[in-house]
Amino acid sequence: MADRPDPREPEMDASALYREEIVTDCRVGTIRMMTPITADGRVDEKRPMLFLGEAQMLTSVGPLPISFDIEAATLAEAVAKYGAAAKEGFERAVRELQDMRRQQASSIVLPPPGAAGAFSSGGGGKIQLP
Repeated sequence: MADRPDPREPEMDASALYREEIVTDCRVGTIRMMTPITADGRVDEKRPMLFLGEAQMLTSVGPLPISFDIEAATLAEAVAKYGAAAKEGFERAVRELQDMRRQQASSIVLPPPGAAGAFSSGGGGKIQLP
């Protein structure tokens, strides 16, 4: 068993490496340009580039970072599609926040074990405070 690798040990996949570059207009947001590379650092032409958009949504508790994919083949195309992708990212974030609020509002609060006996008629009828 000592020769088995530890499953909790993080290992990188050499066939799925990307070099990351950050592009911004210093006004609206950021695009992370992910260039696929081989294990020796050369550009891997067999895999597509990935473009990830980032922005912030202002909320009552402060800014909320939003990340979203931008379907594009080039940086120019990613820049052109940033606005529409950001809008979808914001809408998704709002839906997720609304779902979380609904789940919180509908959650059932259970009393701690033994607390139910304080409200039954057979237990003496007195509520005990800790």
